[in-house]
Amino acid sequence: MDLERIKRVGIAAAYKGADVLRCQFGKISQVDKKGAIDLVTEADIESEKKILSTIQRAFSDHTVLAEESGLNKAVSDYKWLIDPLDGTTNFAHQLPIFSISIAFAIKDDIHIGIVLNPVNGELFSAIRGQGAQLNGSPIRVSMTTKVSESLLVTGFPYNIHEIFDPIIARYANCLQASQGIRRLGSAALDLCYVACGRFDGFWEQNLKPWDTAAGSVIASEAGAQVTDFSNQNFTVDAKEILTTNGCIHKEMLSLLQLKEGNEKRIY
Repeated sequence: MDLERIKRVGIAAAYKGADVLRCQFGKISQVDKKGAIDLVTEADIESEKKILSTIQRAFSDHTVLAEESGLNKAVSDYKWLIDPLDGTTNFAHQLPIFSISIAFAIKDDIHIGIVLNPVNGELFSAIRGQGAQLNGSPIRVSMTTKVSESLLVTGFPYNIHEIFDPIIARYANCLQASQGIRRLGSAALDLCYVACGRFDGFWEQNLKPWDTAAGSVIASEAGAQVTDFSNQNFTVDAKEILTTNGCIHKEMLSLLQLKEGNEKRIY
């Protein structure tokens, strides 16, 4: 398997999707809902079509799991995981923080990650075992050793109202312990920003495989430690993700472990 060719096709597909998002940004006439706060626009759908056509033209026999169209019928050891617009809510509100996320897996093991920010042109990429890059230059995680000196980032799942108390309890723990917390609205970018040292740690729960597949391998290849909240190895089907520079991982794990009774309302 020529992973460099796979990466080139994935990047080409990401740029095709980015063209759609840039053209439609600020011009969306209709926003639909997949859930109470889970939005979808025509830009999501059109971006995905462009990405799929590029990939399937080169690899028609590969399996594809994409956010809007789901899983195709191809049965293959090779699988693409695609989010054509990670940050739809931002996009719909004309907030220029969103991305395209494309990953490639062999037998469910992620080997390639590509995350493109269509607004500023930042392209994060990685091939497993070969390191991670931002616009072709190598990137590494930060060296911050204490949560008290760390800038963290998190996100809130679409079913936040169903699990509100533990979400807020973990957020409060990390807010009290850290230098600060940001909430950007694109998990793929959150992971890449840990990879390049802008953030020292990221946690979230109830994400989908297309949200984390590309960013997790980019972060890992940049030196990040990627687990669930119990310090088990992360897989894209996991319900939790914790990604840090490694130095603060143990401390972050302790902040995310809720003691009995701490999941009740604290406000």
